Amino acid sequence: MTVTLITGANKGIGYETASQLLELGHTVYIGARDVERGETAAAALDGARFVQLDVTDEDSVTRALSTIEAAEGRLDVLVHNAGVLHTELSGAAAQQAFDTNAVGIVRVTEAALPLLRRSAHPNVVTISSSMGSFWAVNNPERPESGMPLALYAASKAAATMLTIQYAKAHPDIKFNALEPGTTATDMTAAFGIGRPVEESARVVVRLATLNGDGPTGTLQDEDGILAF
Repeated sequence: MTVTLITGANKGIGYETASQLLELGHTVYIGARDVERGETAAAALDGARFVQLDVTDEDSVTRALSTIEAAEGRLDVLVHNAGVLHTELSGAAAQQAFDTNAVGIVRVTEAALPLLRRSAHPNVVTISSSMGSFWAVNNPERPESGMPLALYAASKAAATMLTIQYAKAHPDIKFNALEPGTTATDMTAAFGIGRPVEESARVVVRLATLNGDGPTGTLQDEDGILAF
């Protein structure tokens, strides 16, 4: 049984990814900051398990991974899904964006590494964004070039670079970042754009179920490797 932890999984892409992985037979832990929302989400997904996990809180992260260790003894797949999007520019917004979208990846990864090393095929997937790709935002043929989301783009660039550097530092563990596609979630509601969440979750599931010969240290979308 593959043991999987998904951060920020009480709604959106994280929730749908949990649903699809449960159908594939994974033991799925839904990480969520809010206990009530997390427990409700886990109850709605037959077989899902809830752990309180705030990626901006070191103690919360430690407790969540300790809970999984006590119950499972290992972690096979880690999906970094928790994220925020700010349209305004301020110091407070920047601090929250980077603390959640980038520093949170470090907190959770570092806490999870001992459990991942106990897996036969450890796999870490970071839901990043092509908004963090220098190639995409400077390509006039790409929609990213016309979307001035400075904090989101910069923090997702950091998320992708962290993924690549973790892959270099830990060649025995797969680390890949992905652009899931523009998705209709709470995060994009103000823009009125996005495809059904089920479609984007399938992109996450593809990377979360890589076999031993799969790639590492990449940024991908549903069509393959993206320039960074």
